[in-house]
Amino acid sequence: MLTTTRFSRAQSFLSAVWESGVRLAGGAARRWRRCHAAFVIALLLPGMAPAASADASMPHLAPRHGAIQLIVDGQPFLMRAGELENSSASSLPYLDTLWSKFEAMHFNAVIAPVYWNLIEPQQGRFDFSTVDGLIKGARAHDMRLVLLWFGSWKNSMSSYLPAWVKRDASRYPRARRSDGTPMEILSALDAANVQADSAAFVALMKHLKQTDGEQHTVVMVQVENEVGMIPEARDHGPLADAAFHAPVPQALTDYLSEHRERLAPQLAAAWRAHGFRTGAKWEDTFGAGEQTDELFTAWTEARYTGQVAAAGKAVYPLPMYANAALIRPGKRPGEYPSGGPLPHLFDVWRAAAPAIDFLAPDIYFPNFTEWAEKYALPGRPFLIPETGRVSGAQMAANGLYAYAHLNAMGYSPYAPEFLSPDYAKALGQAYDLIDQLTPLILAHQGSGKMVGMLPRTHFDGSVDLSPQTFVFGDYKVTASFRKPGSASIGAKLDADTSTTHGGLIIQTGPDDFWFAGTGITVYFEPVGKGRSAVGIESIWEGRFINGQWVPGREMNGDDTNQGRHLSLPDDEFSIRRVTLYRYH
Repeated sequence: MLTTTRFSRAQSFLSAVWESGVRLAGGAARRWRRCHAAFVIALLLPGMAPAASADASMPHLAPRHGAIQLIVDGQPFLMRAGELENSSASSLPYLDTLWSKFEAMHFNAVIAPVYWNLIEPQQGRFDFSTVDGLIKGARAHDMRLVLLWFGSWKNSMSSYLPAWVKRDASRYPRARRSDGTPMEILSALDAANVQADSAAFVALMKHLKQTDGEQHTVVMVQVENEVGMIPEARDHGPLADAAFHAPVPQALTDYLSEHRERLAPQLAAAWRAHGFRTGAKWEDTFGAGEQTDELFTAWTEARYTGQVAAAGKAVYPLPMYANAALIRPGKRPGEYPSGGPLPHLFDVWRAAAPAIDFLAPDIYFPNFTEWAEKYALPGRPFLIPETGRVSGAQMAANGLYAYAHLNAMGYSPYAPEFLSPDYAKALGQAYDLIDQLTPLILAHQGSGKMVGMLPRTHFDGSVDLSPQTFVFGDYKVTASFRKPGSASIGAKLDADTSTTHGGLIIQTGPDDFWFAGTGITVYFEPVGKGRSAVGIESIWEGRFINGQWVPGREMNGDDTNQGRHLSLPDDEFSIRRVTLYRYH
């Protein structure tokens, strides 16, 4: 029996559906309404009812001293992760060969796919053996999991659909090119598609709640993967065309109106040029062309993704995010996965998919800092779920910067199972260092007492090795990425050094600091005018063992160039404890 509460939820959901703005005529309209009504009722049947309010002990996101952190079992959790190659989680025997590699690299989490075609080989009949095996393996090796829902879309395409969806294109329609050619991409406008995906995702989340609701091995879920439309900027199927020529949904224009002063520049300019119109067609609101086609795709695919996420959260409300494939310079909509959760489309995604907690970048381009900073926004959670195509040492250096400078809750190179031994060693050494420093990092994220040091690399691979300067109270700290020569007369002062530089600084007292990283020389000066100087009282190498600092050598004399600087050596990741003093 549908209770009053369930009926109210159904009404709310149906209202949201209608706000999607797809106003069709005749049989298409009847089909749209019928499918969405069936979808809502199915979600609210016994066994599919929305869960009660979330248990505070389950994984969730929370603001902590200026940062948003992932809370697991009541404590902040910093993910040192790797994302499995697409196929690795499809075979449990194969997966069993990987856990020891991940332990050696000091992982505490793995990001792993869940495949719609494997968990629902026949409609309504589920097989969670791959999911259960993944969870079992993670528990046996003391790791957490982030699950990737490979549902309707993976890298724009619909390659992980079950056969019963793939073979029935009349029931589960595909997107179409402008010439009418169907593509192996599910239409985001068809109700049967979102209903089927959502039902499978709800079944997965229900299973996680039943099997992992107390142990919390799974701490987060990514919904779909690198959503976007290629090789054209939007779907040209009949439902899509009808929606595109209908008025822009009020839910979107209401959101844009509310956030008018903070919209992405490109979106704001297009809307302003057309008089901030509401209730008009897409082209009359934002102009004709591929940019408006992409806005339409962003709305429709984000709406679809958000509906899937909302259905799953109603059962088991883990944190959920969507990831983005980024844009090469000079590429136009349709030449990259258009409409995905990209910076110029953030506003559309936030309006269309409020159930998605945050948007995350997959960074494979050399200009790591530029892209990371676009997503690491104040008051927003930040995670890098995929990165790579650089050396293991550079991946490690990028990770240090993300944790320290951008308040990342996690960092994850892609396909770590295939890293070369040298790359795996470098990443593992850095993850070991992060493991040791985790309590300090978590305590100082967002506090202004921690920074990252990393040269800026441009898309063409050129690196800016200019020194970077930071101020901590009475001290000005300058990080140099060039190795100084000898102080002897006539020596070269800017000698060449290694190709990897990166690290972090944490201030724990007026004169007390922790430095960690590789390939950096650090100089200290006083802040302000006056005849004073800064001296190095002590520098200790060492490591944390069971949370306790165990000092090694005191680094003095030649190791500090007779007290002139701190050196984080090339070709290794190390920690230094530093105490400074001022004198006149």
